[in-house]
Amino acid sequence: QVRLVESGGGSVQAGGSLRLSCAASGFTSDYYAIGWFRQTPGKEREAVSCVRISDGKTYNADFVKGRFTISRDNAKKTVYLQINGLQPEDTAVYYCAVNSQYYSDYLFLAYEYDDWGQGTQVTVSA
Repeated sequence: QVRLVESGGGSVQAGGSLRLSCAASGFTSDYYAIGWFRQTPGKEREAVSCVRISDGKTYNADFVKGRFTISRDNAKKTVYLQINGLQPEDTAVYYCAVNSQYYSDYLFLAYEYDDWGQGTQVTVSA
């Protein structure tokens, strides 16, 4: 059974940092891409940072602006999102997701990701 378990969220003040982790298990074969998305109430889920496994190509949303870094530990089957310079507008539930179905050129399309974690809340106060 595929599982994605996020951790590392919390409440911080503006300017602070967090490192989110996503532990993946249950995959019987390699997946094509893994990434982080976020969502706030009333808004669509949006891609934050994603990476394609085959060539390491990454996608970073414009709002990342060098503040977020996605990385992987293959041995631990864990993907991380280091977030620095957090701002109140970064407040959201952050989800880890995997595209295990097909190769895609568009890493930021949420509908291409078929497995999702339960999410971890990030709250940033001014």
